[in-house]
Amino acid sequence: MENYFDKEFELRYFEMDKSGKASPITMMTLLQETAADHCYYAGHSLFSLMSENLGWVLLSGMMKMNRYPKYKEKIIIRTWLSKYKSIRGTRENIIYDEDYNIIGKAKGLWLFFDIEKRKPTKIPNYFKENWLSWEETSLDHDISSKIDVIKSAQYLKKFNVNIYDTDTNKHVNNISYLYWLLESIPQEIIDNYYLHSIDGRFLSEAQYGDSIVSFTNKCDYENSFIHNIYIEGNNKPCATAKTIWKPIKE
Repeated sequence: MENYFDKEFELRYFEMDKSGKASPITMMTLLQETAADHCYYAGHSLFSLMSENLGWVLLSGMMKMNRYPKYKEKIIIRTWLSKYKSIRGTRENIIYDEDYNIIGKAKGLWLFFDIEKRKPTKIPNYFKENWLSWEETSLDHDISSKIDVIKSAQYLKKFNVNIYDTDTNKHVNNISYLYWLLESIPQEIIDNYYLHSIDGRFLSEAQYGDSIVSFTNKCDYENSFIHNIYIEGNNKPCATAKTIWKPIKE
């Protein structure tokens, strides 16, 4: 048995942005779907875990895209676990085109979580036995390093947490944070650049009914930004991130 898991996708119309390419939210969604299918492959889907009040929570992660796939393009996402601790696992990802050229990479630090008690719990042996591990890494980047906290913003947007922002773990899904972050990016960047990389940390839970404030500031180096997402009225961010944007090539 291989130490990795492959899943193929064909990009659909509703997954495209205005340029006819997959959006960053689409790519993050497909990475999450691949991880969910890897759970299913181990014999315990996310829904069977939920019935036991268990689930996986993303603590930190990075996605780096060389390019975004087009409508009807086929891609393969390869995922594997590079290491385990008792309650955490590091998931690696490589995104290929159908000829197995690398178009993107990602990695994430995931926590096994007791949904009812709202605290970490040990990873069951059946995951370790079925997933095994492979020490190869997709990205040479420390996804546990701290990202700066900002208290004022050059660009700011406010949102309400709606019911469809939450997931089976009864809190806001990580993809909603990406949506809030992208909404606070200046329009000139959105129109002329693509998201090359995002490096994020999830610090505390946001839940249905919360009011969210998305802070964005330019960094010192070109076309890069730092982001903090706060629950309104709370002085500590529930998520932090850095993004780097590259010019769109026609």
